[in-house]
Amino acid sequence: MGVEIKPWGRLDDGRPVQLATLSNGRGFEAKISDYGARIVSILAPDRDGTPGETVLGFAALEDYLTDAYRAAGPYFGATVGRYANRIGGARFTLDGQEYRLAANEGDNQLHGGPVGFNQAVWTMTPLVGEIGVRLIHHSPDGDQGFPGAVSVSLEVVVSSDANTLILRYCATTDRPTHINLTTHPYFNLAAGVERTIQEHEITVLADRYTPADDACIPTGEIAPVRDGALDLTAPRRLGSVIQQGALAGTRGLNHNYVLSDQPAEAPRHAATLSHAATGRRLEVWTTEPGLQVYSGGYLPELEGRNGEQINPAAGVCLETQHFPDTPNQPHFPTTQIYPGMTFHSRTELRFSIV
Repeated sequence: MGVEIKPWGRLDDGRPVQLATLSNGRGFEAKISDYGARIVSILAPDRDGTPGETVLGFAALEDYLTDAYRAAGPYFGATVGRYANRIGGARFTLDGQEYRLAANEGDNQLHGGPVGFNQAVWTMTPLVGEIGVRLIHHSPDGDQGFPGAVSVSLEVVVSSDANTLILRYCATTDRPTHINLTTHPYFNLAAGVERTIQEHEITVLADRYTPADDACIPTGEIAPVRDGALDLTAPRRLGSVIQQGALAGTRGLNHNYVLSDQPAEAPRHAATLSHAATGRRLEVWTTEPGLQVYSGGYLPELEGRNGEQINPAAGVCLETQHFPDTPNQPHFPTTQIYPGMTFHSRTELRFSIV
């Protein structure tokens, strides 16, 4: 039980990287790296009490640095920013001034640009009085085209009395800018045993979503899911969802669900993922107004930590966030922050047994 921080290797430029192990002594354990403020591993007990892997990833730092991984850019477990998800046209106007951003997905920007927070080595220190670490990153004015120098803090905590991983984000700026932060694990509650998430069951507590064009840029509409392909308000088997012809264009789920019209003061239940064979269940709770559900349709062929093959649909992302392209959609919940303000967000990953 506690926090252990050890060296985990070096980047190509020689910068040292660390790996923290957080354990509550109940068979629940998370590994966090300062490279990209990354969730490397989450071990959670199954119904027999046996801990098992629940996220995709690698055992060695070197595997996150290969040409194949970098070319594919799946963001395994990384904290992404300065703006999670997409900004259309890689530009926005703020207080009457247009800012042109670094594009890295066609004409658009994805997850903060080609050199986003996922590639930074954050400063990581253990927390006092909790089983957790604090990670800090300073993003300079003009970073990837964004205005303002921004300081970001992420506290990752394992509950001492529950199998819960807590993510607490905050950010400040010295100039008006936009902030949207999330962490990007791919969940597979039987990772290393089952190669896909098709036998998982999913529920998303949202009856609306933001329709998008072929580049996944929102049209600006907020539409009901009704009883259609995206309706996850009642439990559904993921395999039957992602194989629907209506989702062929996005290779399954890659959609932002509207949890609420504004951020919440306290986390609320956003989604549930469960796996009958192992008995594991994950509940996602968040203060964020949106949830990007991505069923991994564009995952490349890679070899995982235990030699297992990673292919499309090997994991599902449940990314708590503000909506995509909010800087260009003024009726979406705002992502603007100004000097003197502090951005706050909290997400809880609550693991249990069905």
